[in-house]
Amino acid sequence: MSKNYDLVILGGGMGGYVAAIRAKQLGLSVALVEEKLIGGTCLHQGCIPTKTLLKSASIYQTILNSQKFGIESSRPKIDFSTIQKRKKQVVEQLFQGLQFLMKKNQIDIYQGFGRLLGPSIFSPMPGAISVQYADTKENTILIGEQVIIATGTKTIELESLPFDGEFILSSDDALLLEELPESITIVGGGVIGVEWASMLNDFGVDVTLVESESHLLPSFDQDLSNAIEKEFNQKGINILTDTLVVTTEQKNQDHVTVHLKHKESEHTIQSSKILVAIGRKANVNDIGIENTSIELSQAGFIKVNEYYQTKESHIYAVGDCIGRQQLAHVAAHEGKMAVEHMTDLTEKLAQSTYAPSCVYSQPEIATVGLSEQEVMDKKINYQTKKLSFSSIGKALVNGNDSGFIKMIIDQDTNDLIGVHMVGEQVTELISEAGLAMLLDATATEIGLAIHPHPSLSEAIQEVALAVDNQPIHTI
Repeated sequence: MSKNYDLVILGGGMGGYVAAIRAKQLGLSVALVEEKLIGGTCLHQGCIPTKTLLKSASIYQTILNSQKFGIESSRPKIDFSTIQKRKKQVVEQLFQGLQFLMKKNQIDIYQGFGRLLGPSIFSPMPGAISVQYADTKENTILIGEQVIIATGTKTIELESLPFDGEFILSSDDALLLEELPESITIVGGGVIGVEWASMLNDFGVDVTLVESESHLLPSFDQDLSNAIEKEFNQKGINILTDTLVVTTEQKNQDHVTVHLKHKESEHTIQSSKILVAIGRKANVNDIGIENTSIELSQAGFIKVNEYYQTKESHIYAVGDCIGRQQLAHVAAHEGKMAVEHMTDLTEKLAQSTYAPSCVYSQPEIATVGLSEQEVMDKKINYQTKKLSFSSIGKALVNGNDSGFIKMIIDQDTNDLIGVHMVGEQVTELISEAGLAMLLDATATEIGLAIHPHPSLSEAIQEVALAVDNQPIHTI
């Protein structure tokens, strides 16, 4: 059986389902192919479940430290099964809402494994999609005038640390833990590793964080990396940078031993579990790429142009599978932009440098634009201004005044080219900086905007005023 559509989308994660909804808004007939559940990694194995766990860990720490607010409380007890139950409820509620959106927008969903076909009796052009269903040998051929690949990514496995789901875990495995381990070694100091280290440490787990680079969050501004390392050290997280995993061996049913190499020396660490969080790779195996002219990068990601078109101009690719900023909100933006390009609705796409990147650790980290190192590499004439939250009234009221906001300005144009934050609720503040950059606002214009008092957002105004040497509440 074959069916024709204006647009067929392979992958029902954030990039895929947002593209589907936008296409329906523009009057296209849309089919969406998803092997598992719509919502993808973000909803089911990433953003939502991990942030739900992080919230529980944060509340636990708030109760533990309530005495400084004048609230006496007995020592709280962690009921991890209830925490996991709440996580599932949050995911399920959002999943039900997403299913309603698909039905409301009359998007045809095919639950099966999709594979791109070459030219055939169904279509003279490559890109028709064969959908194979798990419970039957039957398949459906979907023929789209346009196609979007949004197949996402999957966790990378280390040869020396093969996943077993019991002692050596992927982030997917870690979400299924039935109880908290006494100790854990986390391999990988990027966003995923840092968030899990923060969460498990706040739950009282003994955490060791191993990173092969010289500092945590190596792709972030150096000041942010330094700040999170300082905070983690104070929280009691054991940080090992410039360190590689050599081998592992299981000693008994209680712990696993990992052999590490730091420069010229080697040593071992024992822990209840090992979590491997070294990155993700594109889901492109067996989806029929070889039946098209689509090209892959050396790292295995789908190559696209500035409009998200592959080598086959009628086949687009968006989201994590193209290997740019692997963020759910970026995937959603790319899906929307791809649809608007194929329908001739837009000619110029917003720059990806305006996309915020957040780490939901304690403290939180948020960044948008260029890091200071990137600015130096581009040989831009720049200046930076940094403001500590310790000078902001609302931060003191909240009982958490650590962290800062750093603003980078192009001195030749006065353009805002980078904003970097670490501290409480900075993931809620970063959008103002992103909007300012999108609208080409200067620091002067940000400083002129009236910000409510008391609020954490005053810090953005104050650091912007400092760029023009006009700070009011800070020195």
